[in-house]
Amino acid sequence: KTDLVSIITPTYNCGRFIAETIESVQAQTYTNWEMIIIDDCSTDHTDEIVAMYSERDSRTVSYTHLTL
Repeated sequence: KTDLVSIITPTYNCGRFIAETIESVQAQTYTNWEMIIIDDCSTDHTDEIVAMYSERDSRTVSYTHLTL
């Protein structure tokens, strides 16, 4: 059994880069991970891109438009 690694990625208007970021994590040889993407109310298409990857791979989880 291997330990779960959590990758926490904050985002804000990162639509240009978020796909590359997610794909970089997915390309790792270690497979027991979860990627938690926290979007701080982006106004670009970041949330749509993250949602697409989340649908394909349940290890990628998105929390968008959080307010405290």
